[in-house]
Amino acid sequence: MDLLLKWFVSVFFFLSMSIGLAFADDTPLVQGKTGIEALDTLATHEWDVSTKRKSLPLTLLSGILPGGAQIYSEHYVRGGFLIGIELALVYEVFINKTFQQDRRFELARPLQDSVAFYNNLIRNTSDIEALTSLHSKRSVFINNIKRISDKKMEEEDLRKAELAWLVGLHVYGFIDGYGIWRNNRGRNFEQKSSKKAVLLALIPGLGQMYNDEFGKAGLLYMGLIGALTSINTSQNVVEYYLERRRVMTAESASSTEIDYLTERITYYRKNRNQYIWGAALIYLYSIGDAFVDAMMSDFDNPVHFALLPNFKGGLQAAFLLDF
Repeated sequence: MDLLLKWFVSVFFFLSMSIGLAFADDTPLVQGKTGIEALDTLATHEWDVSTKRKSLPLTLLSGILPGGAQIYSEHYVRGGFLIGIELALVYEVFINKTFQQDRRFELARPLQDSVAFYNNLIRNTSDIEALTSLHSKRSVFINNIKRISDKKMEEEDLRKAELAWLVGLHVYGFIDGYGIWRNNRGRNFEQKSSKKAVLLALIPGLGQMYNDEFGKAGLLYMGLIGALTSINTSQNVVEYYLERRRVMTAESASSTEIDYLTERITYYRKNRNQYIWGAALIYLYSIGDAFVDAMMSDFDNPVHFALLPNFKGGLQAAFLLDF
């Protein structure tokens, strides 16, 4: 199934790129940003190009579908990427993970039948030595069932995390589509307040929206949704294994089994802590990003770029940056 998943992702990645390249026009030109013809006539990547499709209702309605707002706004490459990645995640979450769960049930069913068989023998046996042997054989099947249950728990943890990233990616695509609509109306290169940007950024995403960086706000929400969900699911697995270890310790299980459970607890605690640090760093970075974007918000203002006379003869370029 891993090979099939890789093939599926590769095919959709190829198709999404093909769709984007098939619909993409020649690299367009953006004029009127700085007022300097030599700069304004430079080729600009389609990521920030204004298009003729400027209907807000159609942009929002299209954004319900993966990559729809980007395709509607003629940003085909970006829309193609979103379509390919979201479809790959849909396959992984709703098809592949379901197949894995069904496979676990199939593997557990004969083991459960074996446990039931030995339970019946134990109930009908009074010989102490025979009981000890039967209990030992039954324990092997019970431990195998528990290992399968462990795998099911871990797969469910991964499925929920992947679902969260899928939702986050879709949120990004929707907000980014709105940002494209805003940019199509014309960018505002006036100086923004860095202080106000930082204060708004204390609420995740508002600083980026204040700076008209809606794509960044969408990426921020995607990262936070994915990280916070992964923190919760990893903690659930930790608690599951802690309970398993408590029960096994009370039953005087073998040291090998206790060591196995301790290793899984440590592994998922590490995962949880990494996501906690990741979420904190994403949040702090978003505040710094909002400050820098506000400070550089009039970077393309023609006031800051000019040709001045040089006392030695000729002209010199001057670039001014206000703080």
